[in-house]
Amino acid sequence: MPTEGFSAAEQIRISPVPVGRDDLLALAQRRWTAAVAGTGHLLLLAGEAGIGKTRLLDDISERLAGIENRISASAFRRGTEIVGGVLLELAADLRRSGDAAAAERLRAMIFAGGEGGDSARRRRVLVTDLADIVLEVFGRNGPTLVSLEDLHWADELSLDVLERVAASLKETHALVLATYRTEELFPGTPLRQWRDRLVGQRLAEEAHVRRLDRAKTAELAEAITGTVLPSVYLDQLYARSDGIPLHVEELIAAGAVSRVPGSVAEAVMLGRGALSPRARSLVDAAAVIGRSFDIDVLAGTVGESVDDLDTGLTELLDRQVIVSTGDGTNFDFRHAMIRDTIYESIPPSRRRRLHEAAGVAAIVAEYCYADVSDHYERANLPDIAYGHALFAAADAARVSAHREAATLYERARRTAPSGLALSERADLHAHLASELAAVDANEEAAEHFATAIDLHRTAGDEAAAAALVPRLMAARHLVGDPLETRVRLALDALARLNGPDIDPASVPPLVRFELFAALAAAYMLDRRLYTAMEYGTNAAAIRLPNDPEDVAVTAARVNLNATLGSLMVFSGRMEEGWRLLEKAITTGQKAGVEAETARAFRMLGSCASVLVEYDRAERWLDQGLEYTERTERWNDHHYLAAHLAHVCWARGDWHRAEHEARRALADGRGGITTRVTALIVLGYLAVGRGDTDEAHAVLEEARAIGEHMNELQRLSPALWGLAELALHEGRAQDAVALCDRALRDSERVGDAAYLFPFLVTGVRAHLALHAVTAARAWSARCSTIISARGIPGTLPAIDHAEGLLALGETHWVQAREHLESARSGWEDHHRFWEAAEASIDLASALNRSRRGREAAAAAEHARALAQGAGARALELRADALGVRSTTASGIAPLSEREFEVAGLIAVGATNKEIAVTLTIAPKTVGAHVEHILAKLDAARRSEIAAWVAEHRVESR
Repeated sequence: MPTEGFSAAEQIRISPVPVGRDDLLALAQRRWTAAVAGTGHLLLLAGEAGIGKTRLLDDISERLAGIENRISASAFRRGTEIVGGVLLELAADLRRSGDAAAAERLRAMIFAGGEGGDSARRRRVLVTDLADIVLEVFGRNGPTLVSLEDLHWADELSLDVLERVAASLKETHALVLATYRTEELFPGTPLRQWRDRLVGQRLAEEAHVRRLDRAKTAELAEAITGTVLPSVYLDQLYARSDGIPLHVEELIAAGAVSRVPGSVAEAVMLGRGALSPRARSLVDAAAVIGRSFDIDVLAGTVGESVDDLDTGLTELLDRQVIVSTGDGTNFDFRHAMIRDTIYESIPPSRRRRLHEAAGVAAIVAEYCYADVSDHYERANLPDIAYGHALFAAADAARVSAHREAATLYERARRTAPSGLALSERADLHAHLASELAAVDANEEAAEHFATAIDLHRTAGDEAAAAALVPRLMAARHLVGDPLETRVRLALDALARLNGPDIDPASVPPLVRFELFAALAAAYMLDRRLYTAMEYGTNAAAIRLPNDPEDVAVTAARVNLNATLGSLMVFSGRMEEGWRLLEKAITTGQKAGVEAETARAFRMLGSCASVLVEYDRAERWLDQGLEYTERTERWNDHHYLAAHLAHVCWARGDWHRAEHEARRALADGRGGITTRVTALIVLGYLAVGRGDTDEAHAVLEEARAIGEHMNELQRLSPALWGLAELALHEGRAQDAVALCDRALRDSERVGDAAYLFPFLVTGVRAHLALHAVTAARAWSARCSTIISARGIPGTLPAIDHAEGLLALGETHWVQAREHLESARSGWEDHHRFWEAAEASIDLASALNRSRRGREAAAAAEHARALAQGAGARALELRADALGVRSTTASGIAPLSEREFEVAGLIAVGATNKEIAVTLTIAPKTVGAHVEHILAKLDAARRSEIAAWVAEHRVESR
């Protein structure tokens, strides 16, 4: 998964909205309300550098209402050397705002330094007099907001005056907000003592501006970039930024999370330079060990006893370079980028020596093999690194830490001895490929599976090579290889196993079983049900050991059952198929075969999604998402999320559908099947919302993927979206062509699951061309296939088509009966789009039957459905019919079409939107508008809208 690629030049570095500060904004609002009422307050906002204190002050200032006076001042680096520095800044701001007299009084008093008595008395008098001036400024001109920034650089006189002001602040209408860095609160410093006195005496309230958690870091990053970002990228961004907003902004602006921004590196090196030589030596060694380290490994790395480290560690803790994470033996760098900057500054030769020492110390301390292997690889000792990496990789895979396992197997591959046997090298590539496939790095997985197969064949082990072919087929499918290419891999492997040099007895039955099962799966994905079932039957006929402890055999059977169950439900054997799919899941979970169980979840959830079994789909998709997240099967997880988006679209939950689709699209970059599914959902949403440009873009991309893969289930849904789009744009002939293409594909394999929406769309398209006979012929061809399969969720399409045909043939009663049945069927199966359309069509039939009130109710029902989902295109159609239905006959000399146009004008539709809704040309709309204006003796569109509203009320 790529983590780079967000160009600094393309990024806005500041979030357009505040993130993660709602509690502090609410606190400031409460304190401001009290100040306006006459109870002033000093609110201290404490947080580390980069946490967003300045941004918070700006956000507070923007949100508070009724501010009559604003005053601000800041301390600056080395400001402690300037007596009264903050007060002088305050005076400068007063001068800029027009209060020159108060500004001059402050400046004069600071520079005079007080008069009379000893120095202590002069100081007390000066503080009192300055505080009186400040309070006078704060207390006049109504409610006042005062912002004081970076008081960690403030001088002692300014702090003393502010302390004196705080004692009387409650009698004013001022809210004073003061910020400082928590890392500057060293024990014994003037700032620390000042803060302790104010908080201890309850003269001020301290609120901490804390780091963002992972969710808020993601929200901030996506607000900055304006797009949904991949979860892997967000994980890395959070780990690198530690949830510090400035670091998030800088990393995004840098274009890569792996690089430390220059501004951050400069600050870190400045701090390192201020350390003693002893502390610098320790922090270098700690940086080599990692972000986290324990005292024993650090002592071993530098070759000293634990007791010898006390002085240096205490300095690092006081300087907040590191923080203690437990009982004083475990530590973290305060920021990941502190560690990274220091690490990169260490000369390469010294760095290698420290890594070697850290490796030895880690072994002595019984650290994990992953850390040991990393140290030895960085120490340029690959032979030692290899064994540790291989062991750690297997351990990570065993606990489902697949990203870590992939990293470790890749390290093992890099450090493998040159003389490693071909079979061992092949196994290494195969293990690496399996882990890469789990984390959705499918192109790389396919490459390593292919390498492993070639190595086994070079070693003369055709059976071992053939055993990996099904996995290669799966990986190649996920990168978009056509069916024929994938099928050829299995057929070639079977041919090799039947070669003259191969002893049949030397080939385990499981190898042929899995090859036949892989062919069944490949044809099933193209919905070539008969061919798939034939290969599935061949696989099932192979006798395998009946040992329940044989995990490999159990995994193979789970895979085959998932395929056979899918074949059954698509062929209309619904209950039998669902039972077999559920059995595959439960068997896989019990046996602990993660990849096969995840695939079974994938098959069950996606089949139910396609077959209009949305309750079942949502239940199993949710369970599958939980399972695949827990087991880190990310490719399957992203695919399930894309299908959940489809279910949400189908049920009319379009907001969630878009969220899930965009998240799947961002996260599932390694899987073409996830991408095409998410694109199709986004295309359907765009069609329904009337966003034709977006619909064209995403549906054409989905179509191109489907054409390349040559799979019905990838291509047909994209064609339907494009057909609906063409119909809504008034391109009925294009819609007919797209529907014809889909019908030919479905007829080829006897498919009904992807055909059923085309039945209704195709009838509409033919009727729009006034080709009633062609529409009926089209309906007959589609209905024959759909009836034969008998998939319940697809059957309402037949009634819907018949209702449309009856409308076209002016058989109003039959139209009403069929459309009522269709609407009921669609609603029973939670198919929102067609249910809303059936309501609109029913309103039309009722209107033609002179049943105006019922027609209005049907149109209103459709409008409510469309409005709830945000389906602008359907809402416009429903509005047009609603006006026509609720307007009494003969009330004005408008034709039926003019009633429709008038109704759309009433809801604010433009001529272009009216043309799309009614599938007529924009010029025709313009002509209708002119006729309506003339007939109603109106001059403006608003008068048409008023007339519509008046007569709608009258008719009710």
